[in-house]
Amino acid sequence: MKKFINNLIIFMLVDSLLIAWSISVTAQQNNKMEKNKTFGYAPVNGIKMYYEIYGEGDIPLVLIHGGGSTIETSFSNILPLLSGKVIAVELQAHGRTSDRDEPESFEQDADDVFALLKHLKIEKANILGFSNGATTTLQIAIRHPEAVNKIVVISGTYKRDGMIAGFFEGMEKASLDNMPEPLKIAYLKVNPNQAGLVTMFNKDKNRMINFKDYADEDIQSIKAKALIMVADHDVITLEHTIKLSRLIQNAQLAILPGIHGSFIGEVCTVKDGRKIVEMTANLIDEFLSQ
Repeated sequence: MKKFINNLIIFMLVDSLLIAWSISVTAQQNNKMEKNKTFGYAPVNGIKMYYEIYGEGDIPLVLIHGGGSTIETSFSNILPLLSGKVIAVELQAHGRTSDRDEPESFEQDADDVFALLKHLKIEKANILGFSNGATTTLQIAIRHPEAVNKIVVISGTYKRDGMIAGFFEGMEKASLDNMPEPLKIAYLKVNPNQAGLVTMFNKDKNRMINFKDYADEDIQSIKAKALIMVADHDVITLEHTIKLSRLIQNAQLAILPGIHGSFIGEVCTVKDGRKIVEMTANLIDEFLSQ
């Protein structure tokens, strides 16, 4: 019994050290990324779009965040693990990007990202979107195929029945009080404007309530190679994601354990010391290097 307890204590100490080491490495990576970061605001379609650029490479990877999010809340944990040149953006009314007196739409977000690429004189890019950003990524591939090399679609939907049961009923009743606290804090940290936070929430909510299905033919028109990713307990159904991957001619499918955003380290679902974010980054890097 004494030997068992001693071994258990050793195991717990080693586990704690591994977690501490993982956190330390991540902190070092984040510090390194911050030192190499450049950022700016691009005038695109009547708004000033905030962007950050990391690393170097011929074909950059553009990161598009989820609804209600900033660059940090969606990607701070996975961004340091990605290879090559990475451009992270914030969309209309989100984070540091200004708003326009019009509702949000995935089509408009796609046009804004395309305009940003033109502003930065980038002819072709890889696009990675998470959640709402994944739907925007599909629209970029549909509307601006000439600018797209490959796409990574993480927890994205193109039809209403792709969401879990009760999603839209819950969205109808949602208020700012239901918004996850880490997302509120992150928004106000980079843009201390309570009215702006309310506007972003309402525009995100209304966009989802009024979401219209995309035609299968539009998805089938996507010619770019695609990596379609989803968690096995996501808010997007597995059936929907599998169908999406089959409609895109050059698509690969990855189903990973977890919940919405957990395998990319999204701020509301990340757990310290887990290796799955690193595994996800490796899968993405491998797909993009093929």
